[in-house]
Amino acid sequence: MATNTCILRILTMIIAICIPCSKSIHLDFPAVFNFGDSNSDTGTLIAAAFESLYPPNGQTYFQMPSGRYSDGRLIIDFLMDAMDLPFLNAYLDSLGLPNFRKGCNFAAAAATILPATASSLCPFSFGVQVSQFQRFKARALELIAKGRKFDKYVPDENIFEMGLYMFDIGQNDLAGAFYSKTLDQILASIPTILVEFERGIKNLHDQGARYFWIHNTGPLGCLPQNIAKFGTDSSKLDELGCVSSHNQAAKTFNLQLHALSTKLQGQYPDANVTYVDIFTIKSNLIANYSRYGFEQPIMACCGYGGPPLNYDSRVSCGETKTFNGTTITAKACNDSSEYISWDGIHYTETANQYVASQILTGKYSDPPFSDKMPFLLKLKF
Repeated sequence: MATNTCILRILTMIIAICIPCSKSIHLDFPAVFNFGDSNSDTGTLIAAAFESLYPPNGQTYFQMPSGRYSDGRLIIDFLMDAMDLPFLNAYLDSLGLPNFRKGCNFAAAAATILPATASSLCPFSFGVQVSQFQRFKARALELIAKGRKFDKYVPDENIFEMGLYMFDIGQNDLAGAFYSKTLDQILASIPTILVEFERGIKNLHDQGARYFWIHNTGPLGCLPQNIAKFGTDSSKLDELGCVSSHNQAAKTFNLQLHALSTKLQGQYPDANVTYVDIFTIKSNLIANYSRYGFEQPIMACCGYGGPPLNYDSRVSCGETKTFNGTTITAKACNDSSEYISWDGIHYTETANQYVASQILTGKYSDPPFSDKMPFLLKLKF
């Protein structure tokens, strides 16, 4: 069975990844500046000491926790690889001689677009991340002005203008709201959320950013965390076993984000704004999981409780806690590559690789990859 599964995965990855990438996109950017939440956080929240990650996080690629909420690489890591660029260092991670010449990652787990409040899990909301970028750029230019000895560590002004600005944020604004608001209230709040997002984009444009790459949010209702909390009534689940209300909120958010992206392109004719449909990519993966070599579309690999979700909100991946005299541990499954969900909230490396491969086909972007973007098409297979 294991051999057959391995063969199936090889074949399906060839079909799902290699063939669409036969005219794979090589992204010709000198640097990347990323803003977002845990979907693309490469160490910010951990470096800020707000949380800790324990093994088996990071086990697949890094062999140890790397600040990423996964067993290995994230979507952004695969995209950086496609651009022949090194993995992004987190802005707040000052140890290990981080190099920011090729960009910087401001994304922080649990971050929201709306400003953080006293009850927020993360203080680094989108506006704060943009402010951190402004500080980063100002300091980098100060260092460059002092002499060439800093050239290999920080970007020069040219790189800030030619770099790619990536965004993957908004999931926590929606998912967190369900704990205190109705669906109608959440849908009504989306324009306010996107006004804040637009403000951040404007500030970055004022700073010289010209290439914007905006991911929409994925199918929130298919995350074990949300199913465990809001999906106990089967009538609230869709045909895939996902929470309908959460996915409805995500779709509405994405429609308005898409409209905003189109507006921004018209508003800034000197810029390129690309909208990427992550929702469709992830939904297709979950709906057709076996076609792509996965065995578990919903259940978490690293968790506690067993089927059908293997998720317990009391204990995070790698943690051991005692409740009423009983000790429980959130352990990893035997083979994370068979699972889409890593810990009930985030994806496994294998799932992230699939998502990245589909992004790189250009089929899920608006506008589709074109000569207007500084991309080079290269045959890779």
